[in-house]
Formats: sequence, structure tokens, C-alpha cells
Amino acid sequence: MNDVDPVALSIFLFFFLLVTILGFLAARWRKAETLDNLDEWGLGGRSFGTFVAWFLIGGDIYTAYTFIAVPALLYAGNATGFFAVPYTIILYPIIFIFLPRLWSVSHRRSYVTPADFVQGRFDSRGLSLAIAFTGILATLPYIALQLVGIQAVLDVMGLGGGEDASWFRKDVPLFVAFALLAAYTYSSGLRAPALIAFVKDTLIYLVIIVAVIYLPTQLGGWSGIFDSAGKAFDSFNKDSADAIASGEARPKGLIPGLGVSQWAYATLSLGSALALFMYPHSVTAVLSTKNRNIIRRNAALLPAYSFLLGLLALLGIAAVAAGIQVKNPQLAIPQLFEQEFSPWFAGVAFAAIVIGAFVPAAIMSIAAANLWTRNIYKAFLNPGATDAQEAKQSKLASLLVKFGALLFVLALPKDFAINLQLLGGIWILQTLPAIVIGLYTRWFHRYALIAGWAVGMAWGTIAAYNTEVVGDPGSHFGGSVAPLEVLGIHISDNLIYFGLTALVLNLIVAAVGTVICRVLDVDAGTDDTHPTDYLADAGDPEVVDRLDPLSTPPVD
Repeated sequence: MNDVDPVALSIFLFFFLLVTILGFLAARWRKAETLDNLDEWGLGGRSFGTFVAWFLIGGDIYTAYTFIAVPALLYAGNATGFFAVPYTIILYPIIFIFLPRLWSVSHRRSYVTPADFVQGRFDSRGLSLAIAFTGILATLPYIALQLVGIQAVLDVMGLGGGEDASWFRKDVPLFVAFALLAAYTYSSGLRAPALIAFVKDTLIYLVIIVAVIYLPTQLGGWSGIFDSAGKAFDSFNKDSADAIASGEARPKGLIPGLGVSQWAYATLSLGSALALFMYPHSVTAVLSTKNRNIIRRNAALLPAYSFLLGLLALLGIAAVAAGIQVKNPQLAIPQLFEQEFSPWFAGVAFAAIVIGAFVPAAIMSIAAANLWTRNIYKAFLNPGATDAQEAKQSKLASLLVKFGALLFVLALPKDFAINLQLLGGIWILQTLPAIVIGLYTRWFHRYALIAGWAVGMAWGTIAAYNTEVVGDPGSHFGGSVAPLEVLGIHISDNLIYFGLTALVLNLIVAAVGTVICRVLDVDAGTDDTHPTDYLADAGDPEVVDRLDPLSTPPVD
């Protein structure tokens, strides 16, 4: 790889040290009497307003890997990479509808995790365990992918040393970065990523806006960029015609292909939109807000990030036009910044990507730790755990989660982490019936929901496992879309997102199972929630005393 540029490295280290200091100081920001409870350590005191929540939720959703992976798809000639733009657009009306209800019932009943809600709603420790297990399982590879994004930056900066470098040079910088992240997350809880998110989002907005204005001036304008990229893709398609015809390679283009690819684009967009706020870290960020109207305001304001994401995707096309040549598309954007910008601005861009990993990684580890503490440790191992014991368990679990993800990335091929993340989206989507539908009706039987979850998890995992990598016969986990087949029966050539078809099977099994359970008069358990819980707001009975007693109840 390239030698280390002292200017870029100095700028990078400045911002890295800045966010490290902010991470430790965050324990004093909105200071509470104690952080030895999950409401304070794991949810920031449930006190964040619209401004803080906008940065926190945005920083939670738009990660370092988004910064790397979305333009990497376009750089590789896969125009379906633009699916991320429509899916974030249709996402926000969905969360506008259901997340305020989850906020209300969680605040009224002191729920910290989505599995807490499921336990209270359906009176099923087994279903709650399934939701917690799925959340942790889907979150771990997501954290690992943040490390993949950091590694890409370190490699381009020269700190990684390349593939032939010693393990010390390759791995120690990454280890040090995550050790500091683990330390200030342990100390400050959710306040740390909330405070760092201000720096992260400001840098990312600055870098992307400058890039989309400056790069066209160097590459013949946007028309010249698209023309150059189109010629590069056409040349590849011509030179690789035989490989494309035999299925060993995919054609490249600026526009998704007609027919089967359109279904892949549509179902991946819809499935991803339904899945994103099923992730426990997304729910954690939402539950940290101080009233339900903040969620609605953010659902209206967060599409600004969708605009940013569209601009970000264009950088993949710019990398092609700039002649960036890398075997690993994940390196394309860092390499673009190093080649086309002055060292000081490249340092700013590198810092933005790395800090963009710290914020979501911290929230993800906290969310996974809360699931462990509330829905496994307290539910099965220590039912009488005190608030302080819960907080201690979450702090320790957050450390184990981070370093587990670190070892995962260091010990296994990067493609393995990426493939598991594809599975993570399929898995987390299977929690939608219990969480989202459960917010509106208790018609589904608890045992039927468990059966539906198991079928959806199994079918989605098997379908992903059986998908081969293009050009590598006999391989597995080659993607998250494939021609529609059920039980070995070919139904359609259209490429369909596995997560969505697994969810449909999940719902069918849950519905049929519910009818059977009702016919057999199987006990459905007791609902601990009340209809008024789903409309409660700050200032209502049993809600205001769980927030800051010195704060003024919000005025609608």
C-alpha cells in the first residue's frame, strides 16, 4: 500500500483524539446522579431532544460501512446499489407510524429492549428469548462491518501495511482504536456516541458536499463522469462477454437491468426498509428520546440523510471516471480521496469514515449488551438483579461484543463478515411480526409466533447458504437475492430478496399456527400492557417520573 502521508495522518489523528476526549467527557454531559442503571447508561436518561436525536439516529443508521459499501457497489458496476436511496425514503413514513407507539409503551412500562416489549405483550419468555437472540446475532456482524470500513481507511492511509505486512502493523492500529472506543463507551454509555455523532455527521456532510462539487471540476463535469464510467463498463462487458454469457461474471452498467433485476431492486428496497428499525440499536436510539413527538419530527427530518446517501452513491461512479484501480471495491472511495484531494482534506475524509464507524459500533454494542442483560441474564440467570447489577452486566457485555467483533474480523476473511451481514438483515426481519404487528394487535398466538420465527430464520438462512458467488461454483452466501423457489419448486425467474420471502413464510406459519392454537384452546398468556400505554407521552402518569424530574413536560 501507499506510504503514510504525514499531513493526512496528522489531521486524522487530531479528529481521532478529539472524539476520544469527547467520548470520556460525555459522562459529564447531561450528568445524572448515577449511570448505574440501564435507563441512564443504556438509554442516555431517555432525555434526548429533537436536535440530539437527529444526529444520534442518523449516525446510527448511516454507518462507516454505508460510506464504503454503497459507492463500492456503483464502482463495481452494480447499479442496484442505488437501492439504498429509495429504501431510506420509504423507511421514514413506516417509522412515523409505529415507533411512537413503541416509545409510549416502553416508557410507560420501563422497557429497555424490544424483547422486553414482546415479553410483556405476549407473556412468553421463549418468544422474548428468540427476539433477543436474533437481535444479538444480527448485530454482531454489523459491528464487524464497521471494522471492515476502518480497515479500508487504514490500508489506504498506509497504516495497515498491505497484505504482506506483519500482523503487528496490520492489526495493532485497529486494536488500539477499538480499545479506546470500548473504554469510553464503558465509561459514558449512550451519551458517548450521542456526543460524538455531532462531529461525525458534520464531517461526513462536509466531505460529501465538497466531493460532489470539487470532483466534477477535475473530471469533466458530471456528464463527463457518467460518460467515462459508461465507457469503462461497456469495455468490461465487451471484453468479458464470454464470462458473462457463462455466468462467471456479471455485466456492469449505470442502470439496473430490466426484468429480473427490477424485482431484486424493489424487494431489496422494501425488505431493507422494513428491517432497519427492527435492529436493536435503532430501537435503542429511538427509546433515548424524551417524548414521542421527537420521533415524528425526526421521521420528517431524517430524509436529509437520504439526499446525502444519493450524493454518496455518486462517488462510486466518480471513482470509475477517476481511473481508480483496486481489486477490492471497498477500497475505492478511500483511494479516490487520497488520489484526487490534497493530503489535509484526505485526512478529514479518512477521519469522517473512521468516526462514522465509532458511533454505530458503540450504539450497537450497547443495544446488544442490553438484550443480554434484560432478556437473558435477568430473565434466566438472575431474576432478582438490581439496577446496578444490570448496568454492570451491560457494561461488561458491551466490551465482549466489541472485542468479539474485532477478533471476528482479524481472524476471518472480510467476505465472511459481509456475508453474515447479509444474513443479519434476513434474520432481523423475522422479528417484525412480534414487534410491529404486536404493537397493534395480540391476535397472533405466542407459540405460533415462535413457529413462524423459526421457519423464517431457517428458510432465509438456507436460501442464502445455497446462493453461489458469481464465478465460483459450489460456493455459498453469494448474495441476498435469487430466483424464487419454495421447497425446491421453481416459481419465478425474478430475483427476490430472501428476507422478504422468509417474512411471508413467517407470517403464513404464524397465522395458521394461531388458528390451530385457538381451535385447541391453547393458553395465550396474559397481556401486561394496556391500550392507553400505546398513546402515553412525557408528562402522563407513570411516565414523567421516569424522565428528568426537573424538565418541563413538552408542549405539543
